[in-house]
Amino acid sequence: MNVSKRLMLLATAAGVALMGGAASAEDYPSRPITLIVPYPAGGGTDIVARTLAAELEKELGVTINVTNRAGGGGIVGTTAISQARPDGYTIGVIASDISLYKPQGLADLSLENLTPIGQTNELPGGITVKADAPYANIAELIGAIEANPGTLKATGAPPNANWHVGYLGFTLAADVDPQNVIWVPTQGGAAGHLDVAAGNSTFSTASLVEAKALIEAGQLRPLAISADERSSAFPEIPTLKESGIEWSYGLWHGVVGPQDLPDEERRVLLAAVENAANSEGFRNTLVDRGFTHVWRGGDDFRAFMASDMEAMAEIFSRLKK
Repeated sequence: MNVSKRLMLLATAAGVALMGGAASAEDYPSRPITLIVPYPAGGGTDIVARTLAAELEKELGVTINVTNRAGGGGIVGTTAISQARPDGYTIGVIASDISLYKPQGLADLSLENLTPIGQTNELPGGITVKADAPYANIAELIGAIEANPGTLKATGAPPNANWHVGYLGFTLAADVDPQNVIWVPTQGGAAGHLDVAAGNSTFSTASLVEAKALIEAGQLRPLAISADERSSAFPEIPTLKESGIEWSYGLWHGVVGPQDLPDEERRVLLAAVENAANSEGFRNTLVDRGFTHVWRGGDDFRAFMASDMEAMAEIFSRLKK
């Protein structure tokens, strides 16, 4: 075979390969997608992910396999998302913990290591105690903390993660030394509420959403919600601000992919996640559970993530003073 003919065949083969690659991208997705949840099953992030996964399957026409990768306050699972192959077949639902890692030096992990796709909701924290606890309201709980320094126990998250940050803000806003309460680390808000229901901890600062089943079962009693307004799912529960404490804190959840996700896959996922997050099935399920529905897509979500990390950095700076 002469050189010219050989070069022609090579060029033809290269062209076929390129066409095959283009067709492959256009066919995305053609197989199941893994959706990583960096927290235990049953928690707020897990609820969001599984509810969204059901709607995403309708949008994308493939199976969405939800996988829990808990540990390190979300660092383990979020790192797994960031390091996944950027082909669109591994994505994740993360929480606002991503804003806490760099400001505390916990991990060199931020939005720069991810491809933001869309924010789906917010989740306000709350204050819950055991159903037979001797505290009728927030004022009585604070009085007990001040009267018994170093005795009461609070819980709901690993140290310096989400609901622990909510706890720090709550106590500082109430003019209570955070060190006057023993913090009991747990892997997620659901575990924290169970710890309170079992009588091991005095109160939890995790979300009321994660306490809903225990509240309905008569095992927990909510004293307040950490939000600017009362929740439609818990209309009888006052806000901390109604109790005279100027503090609100909540988590947000959103879908992300690994860094350098190709434009085509990102475009497909953005459209699918937007439709899924705004579907009646997703919205109604989350609102009924006490979540606040929020949609921010693409660049808007990226800008929001950047501003949230700046706000968390400011909080930790104030705590050090």
